[in-house]
Amino acid sequence: MPPSDKIRNVGPKSAAWLRQIGIRTEEDLRRMGSVEAYRRVKLAGFKPTLNLLYSMAGAEDGCHWTALTEERKAALVLAADAIDQEMAARKTAKRQGQVYTGAGLVDKALGFHEPVDHEAPAASTSEDEG
Repeated sequence: MPPSDKIRNVGPKSAAWLRQIGIRTEEDLRRMGSVEAYRRVKLAGFKPTLNLLYSMAGAEDGCHWTALTEERKAALVLAADAIDQEMAARKTAKRQGQVYTGAGLVDKALGFHEPVDHEAPAASTSEDEG
């Protein structure tokens, strides 16, 4: 019997959202990560709740979402809050006719730092000018 493409903990509506962002299998989800998948679902215009984030994290961790530790859930809540802040900043920038170029708040919340390319020119922001 071939392996199922169904993602653990994820219902049909959420699975349709995930397909829209390119996630069809649990392996796709693991490659992208539950937080980034949640972020992309929001960027696609859908209105996911924390339940989707918990469900995807459970699938990513290979467990039912209710088995996530309190520490894992707390980290997910912080990441979701950072995504909400990023979304608000994007909307504000769009309203003002600007392009959002902020650093990844999610990466900050998760303590992720990309390597700095010292050869690339620095991007200027309105804060740099004032």
